[in-house]
Amino acid sequence: MARPVILVVDDDPGVRESFRLILEDHYDVFDVPDGPRALDVVGASQIDLVLLDIRLPGMDGIEVLERIKAIDEGIEVILVTAVKTVRTAVAAMKLGAFDYLTKPFEEEELLSLSRRALERRALEREVAFLRSELERAHDRDEIVGLHPVMGKLHALVAQVARTATTVLITGESGTGKELVARAIHRQGARRERPFVAVNPAAIAESLIESELFGHERGAFTGAHRRKLGRFELAQGGTLFLDEIGSLRPELQAKLLRVLQEREMERVGGTRAVRIDVRVIAATNSNLRQAVQREAFREDLYYRLNVIHLVVPPLRERGSDIPLLVEHFIRCGEREFNKRVDGLSPEALAALQAYGWPGNVRELKNVIERCLVLADGPIIQLNDLPLDVLLPQQVTKVRAAEALPLNEATDQFERQMVLRVLERVGWNLTEAGRILNVHRNSLRVKLARWGVRAPGAAR
Repeated sequence: MARPVILVVDDDPGVRESFRLILEDHYDVFDVPDGPRALDVVGASQIDLVLLDIRLPGMDGIEVLERIKAIDEGIEVILVTAVKTVRTAVAAMKLGAFDYLTKPFEEEELLSLSRRALERRALEREVAFLRSELERAHDRDEIVGLHPVMGKLHALVAQVARTATTVLITGESGTGKELVARAIHRQGARRERPFVAVNPAAIAESLIESELFGHERGAFTGAHRRKLGRFELAQGGTLFLDEIGSLRPELQAKLLRVLQEREMERVGGTRAVRIDVRVIAATNSNLRQAVQREAFREDLYYRLNVIHLVVPPLRERGSDIPLLVEHFIRCGEREFNKRVDGLSPEALAALQAYGWPGNVRELKNVIERCLVLADGPIIQLNDLPLDVLLPQQVTKVRAAEALPLNEATDQFERQMVLRVLERVGWNLTEAGRILNVHRNSLRVKLARWGVRAPGAAR
């Protein structure tokens, strides 16, 4: 696991050596005698904390502090001085210094202050990531399923989590590949460090390299300050690369170098940054075929495919559907503040008969829709969307179970109206135009069905 890096800036060699002796058992320590060399180190290396003497030759500590913050405002700085003045302290705090350390100091005072500054650095880095990546907690809680194939997957996840090797997860879209990656991270030694997920296919091509590897100030138009990429945000933790097959060939080469050398360069940078990250990649495409088509690098494929986990599609573990439905209902109750006791036998049978091309993600979306629209404590067959309901009616209806024509017609009409209303945001006028009926007629039908628009008063 990578240790925090501290830079000591002091023109006195004896002071620098004292700092090093105290800190080197806990941290990686660099030291330089002046401001210009300090800025060179900050620009070329990943520094977490700077212990900065105020009185320096040529460029004083306040100016160095200001320039450090311009390069990377996330770096913590502790100013060190023999004479603490209120004016200097105020100026330093305004520029973003973490605190002051006055010479002479006790060893424990230095260690305590450094520890607190580094804790804030780690927290701010994680918060910056979490603000952009946070999902609802219940989506990450667990991999739901008791089917034998899921039991094998659970066992493999536990086994893989004990290692730090690279993992490739494959499976159809919506099967829960990211959930598996999070489970590996959560059960492993890096659980206390960040889990950073990125989908290159969802990022504009011109921004992917910067998102992954970061950039230096001035690297391109609009790069006003240094930006850390996802690799550096995941330092010490896990980076999840979803839909890895969409990565451009030139970025595949750069990713291969990171995996082989454990170092990278930011866009516009000239020096290597050491990386300590576990990489988990995922794809819903066949990378072997992509290698044969020369659309994916063979050497990168073998570097990623050290351990291969396959997430099964939902249609291959239909016995898990009731468990998943119950899980999504309980999660949805909290989100929508609505009590639902379960599904009718007919509704559950329809869900189990459906093929689920969108897998677990599609099932989750269907249950959330039912929670919003269901009028009673039990989700009925009529509450299911047409996409799920019609295949059930066409392929599974037997003569003894067939609905009377008037009921079947009413059921079909209800589903069609609700589907159009959802598409137009419950705008009755627009829905009436599409369905070629007056909006007042729609109001009458909705009243008869006992359906209210989401958010409407009861």
